[in-house]
Amino acid sequence: MAEGVLAPLYRIGDKEGATFANGTVTTATGWPDAYRRWTEGGWMGVTAPEAHGGMGLPHLLNAGCIEAWNGANMAFALAPLLSVGAIEALVAHGSDDLRAAYLDRIVSGEWAATMNLTEPQAGSDLAALRTRAERAGDGTYRITGQKIFITYGEHDLTDNIVHLVLARLPDAPAGTRGISLFLVPKYRLDANGAPGEFNDVRVVSIEHKMGLHASPTCVLSFGDNDDCIGELIGPVNGGMRAMFTMMNNARLNVGLQGVQVAEAATQKAVEYARERIQSARAGSADRTPVAIIEHPDVRRMLLRMKAQTQAARALVYYAAGQVDRAGLGDPAANMRLELVTPLAKAHGTDIGCEVASIGVQVHGGMGYIEETGAAQFYRDARITPIYEGTNGIQAADLVGRKLGLDNGGAFAALIADMRAEVADAGLRDLIDTCDSIGHTLATADVDDRLAASYPFLTMLSVATCGWLMERQGRAATGHDAFAAMKRAAAAFYVGQIVPEALGLKAAATASAQVLYSVPAEAF
Repeated sequence: MAEGVLAPLYRIGDKEGATFANGTVTTATGWPDAYRRWTEGGWMGVTAPEAHGGMGLPHLLNAGCIEAWNGANMAFALAPLLSVGAIEALVAHGSDDLRAAYLDRIVSGEWAATMNLTEPQAGSDLAALRTRAERAGDGTYRITGQKIFITYGEHDLTDNIVHLVLARLPDAPAGTRGISLFLVPKYRLDANGAPGEFNDVRVVSIEHKMGLHASPTCVLSFGDNDDCIGELIGPVNGGMRAMFTMMNNARLNVGLQGVQVAEAATQKAVEYARERIQSARAGSADRTPVAIIEHPDVRRMLLRMKAQTQAARALVYYAAGQVDRAGLGDPAANMRLELVTPLAKAHGTDIGCEVASIGVQVHGGMGYIEETGAAQFYRDARITPIYEGTNGIQAADLVGRKLGLDNGGAFAALIADMRAEVADAGLRDLIDTCDSIGHTLATADVDDRLAASYPFLTMLSVATCGWLMERQGRAATGHDAFAAMKRAAAAFYVGQIVPEALGLKAAATASAQVLYSVPAEAF
């Protein structure tokens, strides 16, 4: 499915993009048929409950599936990614009536779903949202407002789109405590449960973006004619809790997008390096030109791409495993998941951007030319550190909330698990340094803590990745090419990338004083 159906559409989607005309969005050539084939395979419901037509399988298994879809065609795979979040929210917080009316059809892929959080004036500050919900008197609500950056907010893949919308009731408390979550379909359901009357949800425009051209990013307007009906998901003013049900696993899946684009960029770079003949190898008596993969600097770049991709994958898959254990009632796994989620999202996407950039470099001048496709990976990857909570927000969450989980017990348990297993002296130094800095940041002034948050997040992410990569290197005892590359990637990661992270100690222990030593005007 990934190689034969989705991958051939990747460049087509980038060149054509999604188009907006006369109030409708049309996806790129081949998109509707690919979506139909994908849903016929049941892929939307891998982790969804069997009672609603899903397979009920582990999130860790689905991580491998999602990697295939995104690695083949990231712009396409964004459509089901939002539906997965909606399924989780409805399972956890939806009423029996809402689940009966909508869940089976979202699980099957017959209907798509979206998340509607961001507004023009609010950005990442959800407390500032203005979308309103007025009680209609019959248990439903009239929704009015505008949302931006809505991925697949309108399209031609399904005959209904189910929007999950954050809004505020008139008598709601200020801030995030007064936010509720509503289910707002594009078409209201008729007596038979089929799409019926238009629900006053209008697409205003789609964005012209740096990448992901085939994924329509929409501005949506609700209730222009005061006829947009929503139904409450969860309790009144309980929207943030329901939203985080959607967001937390979505953040892991975005971290996984970083892995996926890194893997695709790596495969393309390796293929090009094997075929591109240029110059004799330095120091060789034979002056015959060789494939550039024989040159040391190209090998350095390729091995870095391999090591970083495998390390990020190990981190995100490890987090996915904690999702499954937490879902079975393991409190320690739930605590570990809370701690590593910001690492997986932020570091996974940082690595996606780095590896895609190196992929352009491996291609040389041709990498900057759209013809090779190397640049598309970088353009598409660049959004991932921004959406689903910027990586700066992930770092702030790590030092602001996650270090203090269980009075510091969650962080201490991760450090202890890593210390008990790692063998490399440099990796042990990094773990010890993270432990020391983490304890300092837990009680530091808020400005100092936030100024150090990003380098600290990177250090802790690399330490965790190093722990997992060292484990994989020890396990790779075979004599085949896969095992040899696994050992080489693990050795490269521990020997070269771990020391780089130790170099961030100065930034992670510096005061915020220099940041505020000049007024804003001086910038």
